Amino acid sequence: MPVSPAYRPDPKFPELGAEFADPVAAADFPKTILRYRNDRAAATVGLDALTDAEWIAHFGRFQPLPRNIDPPLAQRYHGHQFRVYNPDLGDGRGFTFAQLRELGTDRLLDLGTKGSGQTPWSRSGDGRLTLKGGVREVLATAMLEALGVPTSRSFSLIETGEELIRGDEPSPTRSSVLVRLSHSHIRFGTFQRHAFHEEAGRIRTLVDHVIANYYPELEGANDRPAALLAAVGDRAARLAASWMAAGFVHGVLNTDNMNITGESFDYGPYRFLPKSDPNFTAAYFDHAGLYAFGRQPEAVFWNLQQLAGCLTFVTETDPLVEALNGFGPAYRRELVAAVVRRLGLKPRGEELDAVLVQAAFKGLAEGGERLRWEPFFFDWFARRELTGPRLDIYEGEAFADFRNVVAPYEPDRPERLDHPYFQGPEPEELLYDEIEAIWAPIADADDWGPFAAKLGRIETARQAWGFA
Repeated sequence: MPVSPAYRPDPKFPELGAEFADPVAAADFPKTILRYRNDRAAATVGLDALTDAEWIAHFGRFQPLPRNIDPPLAQRYHGHQFRVYNPDLGDGRGFTFAQLRELGTDRLLDLGTKGSGQTPWSRSGDGRLTLKGGVREVLATAMLEALGVPTSRSFSLIETGEELIRGDEPSPTRSSVLVRLSHSHIRFGTFQRHAFHEEAGRIRTLVDHVIANYYPELEGANDRPAALLAAVGDRAARLAASWMAAGFVHGVLNTDNMNITGESFDYGPYRFLPKSDPNFTAAYFDHAGLYAFGRQPEAVFWNLQQLAGCLTFVTETDPLVEALNGFGPAYRRELVAAVVRRLGLKPRGEELDAVLVQAAFKGLAEGGERLRWEPFFFDWFARRELTGPRLDIYEGEAFADFRNVVAPYEPDRPERLDHPYFQGPEPEELLYDEIEAIWAPIADADDWGPFAAKLGRIETARQAWGFA
């Protein structure tokens, strides 16, 4: 492959040793049809100059990238799944393929897979990913990035030519392999595995690795495990707040789906809110509403408590409790900041901004069936002139408090309103029915036009919002 100066391999994960991952090989797929490549993300790690044939060789056939991880590594971890501990987890249909430095930020990033074949942790699974699942994840990450949510980025989607049997969708169905670009694939569950086996030395090794590669500012901390927990808690608070501001429901907030850098990843039964509803769930199997929209901050905090429990093997309890106590205030600050940012307004101070956010959520809750989540933020963005199909809602009693509270606010970067995106009557959304409508022509006629068009519209929205 042509090596760009921006390509800077830095395979750090193998340094952890054999107890943290297993060497694996990718499946030999019958076909490799390129369906999506993220050249904007590829440019940040020096891989945008690859030809399509080279791209397929690396991300469909998984030929190693130069001076990078070889062979791929399936990570070992445990986790709580719907708060039931499961010691039989690990990368069951994916692996860490490469690690690289990001252009401009110097962050260490992973290229990880989903659907790349069986591993020692597949249990009874086939190690594959449905093509529909891959399409849904590409759409989710594009939309979340546009909305300013810390998220993995879908890097590549390749159709693999196998027919898969699935109990929760029409079968046989088409197959794919996804590659995601993420800040880290080290999970809370990675710590849990070694706590389960009472391996304090490996937990300490993991703490040192995470600080060295993701939190170097903590190198001189007196209590490194507690300092790490506090920093991870701050990132987790920012993530949870960004989900709430985006009206996003992850669906499966198990401890193996939370990583140590505070990025959202691994999108299965996600949903975006049609309208304000704290009880809205994404997963059809979440019968108790454990991971409902309004319970997501609680779920994130519970997961942080499990991480803290692991760290008791390497430090005292009191500093860990103190670190956990920082989550609530951090989440409230981050939620206020996220909503003000989504409204395109200049902050006026935490106390005033909190009143604004409360009034906004009150209006959303009382707006009725006609007021969807995303159009509210679109209509009020940067205090632009209110017009369009929802004007009567905003002039009603439900929004009286919000109108009064928002009046003194000034728009932040008002030049964004010059973007053509804001001339239309409706914002870009990603609701369930539209995803189904995008998938239908792919399934019926191999028509990828609506998929490509949707990604183009999301990119337009991303540029207009200016969050990412």
